[in-house]
Amino acid sequence: MPLNTAQKAEVAEQQKITAQTRRVTVPALEEILYEPIPVLDHGFVRLVDYMGDDQAIVQAARVSYGIGTKQVNQDAGLINYLLRHKHTTPFEMCEIKFHLKMPIFVARQWIRHRTANVNEYSARYSVMDNEFYIPSAETLAAQSTKNHQGRGEESLSPEETARVIEILKSDSQTCYKHYEELMNTDSDGNVLDSNRKGIARELARMNLPINIYTQWYWKIDLHNLLHFLHLRADSHAQYEIRVFAQSMMDVVKRWVPIAYAAFIDHRVNSVSISGKGMEVLNNMLQGKSVTQEASGMSKREWVELMEKLGKA
Repeated sequence: MPLNTAQKAEVAEQQKITAQTRRVTVPALEEILYEPIPVLDHGFVRLVDYMGDDQAIVQAARVSYGIGTKQVNQDAGLINYLLRHKHTTPFEMCEIKFHLKMPIFVARQWIRHRTANVNEYSARYSVMDNEFYIPSAETLAAQSTKNHQGRGEESLSPEETARVIEILKSDSQTCYKHYEELMNTDSDGNVLDSNRKGIARELARMNLPINIYTQWYWKIDLHNLLHFLHLRADSHAQYEIRVFAQSMMDVVKRWVPIAYAAFIDHRVNSVSISGKGMEVLNNMLQGKSVTQEASGMSKREWVELMEKLGKA
């Protein structure tokens, strides 16, 4: 389940609270505040706090007081200029905090982005929930022959797919049963055998596979969040982290719609071309014949450039 009983009660209590404030609020975010957005089979993305909006970016860039007399189109122009020219500090004036639940192997990819404040569920202090990520048949695929770190396009046979899912489910439940046995405690804290003590939670957890779910609170500024999303919402990112990033993209669109539109235009839908690539492009525009050998580019660089130019 996305939220346990205690967390659901906490959300209900939080949503009863209203506060009068002089701080800027974003109505579109207030609508989804505290609500879990389901991701994968047991995961979620949940907005718990935020600071700033599009105007905060503009205000920081102009170092002014209040909203002033600038028009919305002028604000949009400024935000686009800032993003286009990589002036990042105004975007750091906005911050957002999420409560996230994901499989541990996704969390280990995620934590490589070292620009956020993180506090993770402690398996030394608490018993891990009996929840494991089991991929759907549609997301299973063989190893890519081109990309050493990802899936390929070749799908598995129905028989092999069924066997893979069966193995994952069986292994997960066997490991969790042994986890409880090692602690001599079930997931509700009940002692299993009064004649045994069991080992500490911090030791028993090493038996658990990395498809078990963990949770954390994750706070980050808008600049670093956009960098995270640019990488992890990309089609080349692993599916299991990409779906989290895509859900967070929807939150950002609600939060800072002008900055989001600029991000899509100048980051997501844009490409960068090297100096050698520009020489090749200029020669092509002049109708000159160009080859990989003459360009001085490696084969991989050449293929990437041709893909960007739609020539692959």
